[in-house]
Order: sequence, then structure tokens, then C-alpha cells
Amino acid sequence: MPVEIKDIEAARELLAGVITRTPTLHDGRMSETIHANAWVKAECLQKSGSFKIRGAYNKISRLSDEEKQRGVITASAGNHAQGVGLAAKLHGIRATIVLPEFAPLTKIMATRALGAEVIMHGQSFDEAVAYSRGLGEERGLTYVHAFDDDHVIAGQGTIGFEIAEDLPNANVIVVPIGGGGVCSGVAIAAKHLLPGVKVYGVQAKNVASMRVSIEAGEPIEVPHQSTIADGIAIKRPAERTLNIIREYVDEIVEVTEEEIAAAIYHLAQNTRLVVEGAGAAGAAALLAGRIKVASDDTVCSVLCGGNIDGNLLARVIEQVLVRNGRYIILRILVPDRPGSLAGMLKIVAEEHANVIEVYHQRAIWLAPLGSVGIEVILEVRDAEHGEQVHQRLTDAGYYAEHVKGDW
Repeated sequence: MPVEIKDIEAARELLAGVITRTPTLHDGRMSETIHANAWVKAECLQKSGSFKIRGAYNKISRLSDEEKQRGVITASAGNHAQGVGLAAKLHGIRATIVLPEFAPLTKIMATRALGAEVIMHGQSFDEAVAYSRGLGEERGLTYVHAFDDDHVIAGQGTIGFEIAEDLPNANVIVVPIGGGGVCSGVAIAAKHLLPGVKVYGVQAKNVASMRVSIEAGEPIEVPHQSTIADGIAIKRPAERTLNIIREYVDEIVEVTEEEIAAAIYHLAQNTRLVVEGAGAAGAAALLAGRIKVASDDTVCSVLCGGNIDGNLLARVIEQVLVRNGRYIILRILVPDRPGSLAGMLKIVAEEHANVIEVYHQRAIWLAPLGSVGIEVILEVRDAEHGEQVHQRLTDAGYYAEHVKGDW
């Protein structure tokens, strides 16, 4: 039987007191950008760092004593691993998790910290699933799929109930899609609770299998490409979620890596939320104009998770700052004598630019004898301010090249 609203209601009762009822927060800057009333559902603040505990706990709670005693196994891109690990820990049972070999380190360590056995196998989520299936049969473990399961979908659907309670006027809900579990559950709940609501699914363009599968009428496997939205990098959806999304989701759109990065930065800067690439995909679609909204729309984007590696977060923020003109790179020739660097930096300071990094390049540039090359990264207010700094250095007699490009 397909998932029904009563299944989601039952999951909600079961999860009461177990999960965090995450806040629905107004995003003023996004509202200004998209010219609509924009909100975000902060599942990045959920226990285990994502919505996955909802479905995992609902599923594991409904296993028989014999199934629990055998222990559970799953494969995951990372967040489901932590959801299953936490749910298993709360039930006092063993969990074995297979993660792709290139899963983010932060998700690997967090899963192990919950007491789960972690096995690294495969180049993608789909390869990890295939291996975990065989290992589960070999060890006699109970399988808890990340999205191809009615109890898991029902658990994820409880997010839709909370959105409907917090935003009874919501008429646009945007949900990231990997395998489609959370989008399926939220769409079922939203369509029953919010008359006239439109539900949009969002995939990373680099691994976008759902829309082509819907067009083909069956699950289609797409090539795997690298993406910062690793949590939704699913090459092939399930028949179960494909059918639900075909019925309940109004449209599926895709976002680029640059758009996802810009959304991560936006959420950190403007909503003070740390959100991973997969979790930010819905916000990315709105900010990039992939979803058309009207001025009287009340829009809610589900921020599915916040388990982003700190190094990746730093790189994303730095790249967006460069793209937005907040960081500029200048290559400057200065006389090779004491005080020349100080004089150049004095001009930078007078223009109220902040020095991030400075490199002396004596040999690499083949600078003229008597000169030295300086490469400097500056923080400026905006692109116009950057050009002012560049022009001031040029007017002072320095050869200064503004390095531009796709960094």
C-alpha cells in the first residue's frame, strides 16, 4: 500500500518527544531577492544534523523484536547513516553502515561516534547500496533503506505537518530530491493539509535522475559526477518514490554547483545557519530564480541538513566572496628596495581594504631586475570598491593587474 496521510500522522505521534521540532524561520533577505514571503524549515538543526532521524526512527521502531535483535544495516551518502546510527542507539541495537569511499570525513566520524560499525565501499551511494545488500544477507541483518521504504517516507513526511502548522498560508514548498524520500513524504502531507499548495523538488544538476526518470516513466540511472550536494547525489531513484513524486510534486528543477554554493553562503550570512550542499539546494533554486513565485506567495524551503565539512564550508564561502567581488586578487610590481611593500600596503589601508594574504614572487613572474612581484588578496566592500583600490595603486605608479576569472 502506498504511504497515506494516516501513516504520517502515526509517525508523528511516534516521534513526539524523540526528534526536535525544528523552527520555521523567516528569511528577510531571500524575501527581498525573490519578491515573495520566504521562510526556511531548519532541519539542519535536527538531531544528527538532518531530517533523516525522522524516517530512520519510525522504521526501526516498527521492526519486530527478532529483527531488532539481528541488528540493522544500511547504505548512505552520510546523513541517513547518522539517522540510523542514532535511532539504533536509542533502541539499544547494533547498526552497520556502508558509506561510499569518498563520503565527507565529518559524516564518517559522526556515524562512528554513535556506535555504528562503518564500512567504506564504492564510489557512489548506489555502489554502497549494492554492497550493503549482499553484506546484510550474509550477516542476517535487517535492512533500513534510505528512501525506498514506506515507514521511512512517512517519518520524513512529518516535516510537512510542522510546516502546515507554522505556515498555514504557505502555497509554495521547495524540497531537495536525492532518492526522493523526504520530498515524497512532505508532498503527501502538504497536499492534504494545505489546499492549493505547490510542491517543487530540486536536484543537483550534476546528479539529476528524478526528472529524467519521470519523463521516461521508470527509474533511470544517470552518470555520477562530483557535487558539493553529496547528500542528494543519487544516480537512480526508487520506483516507490518515483510514483509518489509523479503524483504529488508539481515540478522538478535543477541547480548548478555555483548556485548551491551561493545558497550555502546566503544561509550562513543572512539566516546564521550552517547548511550543507544538499540541504541548501531548495534555497539555491529560489535564489537563482529557478522557481517562479508571485509577490503574494508564502514560500518555504526545507533545509534538509547541516552536516558540512568545515574545510568545504570555508572553501565555499571563499569562492562565493571572490565571485561576489568581496575578495580581489592583485598582482603588483614594486621596486625591490626596503619600504616598497610598506608603501604599497599603506595605500591599500588608506582605501580601507583588508589584506587577507600577501605573497612575494621574486623569480616565478620573471619580474624586471630591480622589481619584485607581489600577489595580494584583499577583502573589499564590493566590486566597485575593488576597482577603486586597483585604480588608486595604478595612479600611484604601481603596475597592478587585477586577476579575474572563474576561481
